[in-house]
Amino acid sequence: MIYREHYIAPIREFYDSDLIKIITGIRRSGKSVILEQVMQEIKEGETV
Repeated sequence: MIYREHYIAPIREFYDSDLIKIITGIRRSGKSVILEQVMQEIKEGETV
């Protein structure tokens, strides 16, 4: 899995926000993969 910092960086500022986050894109563009990477990043931050 390729880490896509360019797409994750703008999402990072909303990690602690109560706003609803929506990731959109065409089919098979990697939306779920980006979401998995964000979830993994959040999990790693909680253990520190």
